[in-house]
Formats: sequence, C-alpha cells, structure tokens
Amino acid sequence: MPELPEVERARAAIASRALGRTIAAVDDADTFVCRPHAPGEIAAALTGRVLESAHRRGKTMWVETSGPVLGLHLGMSGHVVVDGEPAPRGWDRFSVTFVDGGRLALRDKRRLSRAVLDPDLSGLGPDAAEIGRDAFRRRVGRGTLPLKARLLDQSTIAGVGNLLADETLWRARLSPLRLSGELNSQELDALRRALRAATRDAISRGGVHNGNLMPARRRGGACPRCGTPLERATVGGRTTFWCPREQVAGGPG
Repeated sequence: MPELPEVERARAAIASRALGRTIAAVDDADTFVCRPHAPGEIAAALTGRVLESAHRRGKTMWVETSGPVLGLHLGMSGHVVVDGEPAPRGWDRFSVTFVDGGRLALRDKRRLSRAVLDPDLSGLGPDAAEIGRDAFRRRVGRGTLPLKARLLDQSTIAGVGNLLADETLWRARLSPLRLSGELNSQELDALRRALRAATRDAISRGGVHNGNLMPARRRGGACPRCGTPLERATVGGRTTFWCPREQVAGGPG
C-alpha cells in the first residue's frame, strides 16, 4: 500500500520528468477515479495547460499547472508512470498526454486511486516528514488514543500508514499500545527522530516494505534486534506487530 515514501517517489518522478510539458489531451473517462467530475471536465480544464510544480503533503500529491491544480492520490495500489510502457488490461485509470508525445498515467489495478481538480487539503495535519519538534509534541503527545492510532490519524500528522507506523515504533522502542498522552518530551522527540529516519530510509530503499522490521513482520516473526517473538494484534483498526520485550506498554524497554 502506498504510504508517504511511495508518494514522495511519485512526486519526485513527476518533478524530474513531467514539469514544463504542455498537456495535449486528458483521459478522465473513469467516473469512479475522477469523481465528482463528469467525463471531460478535467480534460477541459487542463488541455493546453503546462505542468509547473509537484507537491506532496502526507499521502496526497498535487501538481500546479498554468491553470487549475491537479490532485492525485495513489489509494491502496496506485502508482504514477511517466513515459512508461502501456498498462495491461486498461489499468491506467487517468492519464495526461503531452504535446511532445509523452504521457503521465495514474496506474491502478484495483481502481482505488483518485484524480481531482483543486484538491481539498484542509483535513490533513502537517507532513510527517517535515513537522517540527514542538508541533509534533503538541499533536502526537495528547489524548488517550493508543500511540499507533494517533500516528495513523491523518489529521494529526499526514503520511504515516500501517507499515511505517510499525517500523517507526519499533525503531523508537515504543509500544503501539501506549496512550499517546502518556509520553514525555524525550520519548516524543525520540519518536519523531525515528519517524524521520524510517521515512528517509524508505524513500532511499524504494518503499516502506524495505524497512528493518519488515522481514520479520509476519506470523512467527522475531524481533531483528533481540530475537523475541513478535506480538500481533489489531491496533487502531490495523494489524500491528511489535516486540513485547523492547516495546513495553508501560514505558520504553
């Protein structure tokens, strides 16, 4: 599932390969992916426009053009392809063809991605890779939600998904079951450092599935540091793995 690192890689691909190009045509016929727009509405707004800059907050990406803003969301299984091979079985749910003959496509086997004009970002918290220390302490270190559920709340901080949350908490040696409001400033600062490091590593390694914990994140898996069998439960509505020896619910191990 795409999380912040995957979306950042998609944004970087657009920034390095698609900016400055003029749109000749748009395929926005998929009314589910392009909702609430009618077929042809995005095409009418973007044809003839130039892609000017690519941005991201959390898992949401948008491209500023010489006209409206184009919002792109990868959903559960989408990815962005610039000047790539044609998709099998019609998996390109939205695409832009450039005057020079190149193409940008939103490719998604499961049809859960989105393309929308002028996306609404008002419900998103600060980006998880960029949030400052004081804002992180204030937003994450409050309330009675389990810590993992707080990290997954996109209105608290934007961009953390299931795998990145597990990787971050494992690196910080914090239990996903800890109540977020119980953490002290030192623990919150360590958590923020772990999140930034896990995010950087995931971007450079090609995605969150390449994290240090990920090979062991399965039934029967053991902690890569101490060898203790991992615990598994549902936290914040998501399947969660952690080390019961090093990530203790009552405090750091």
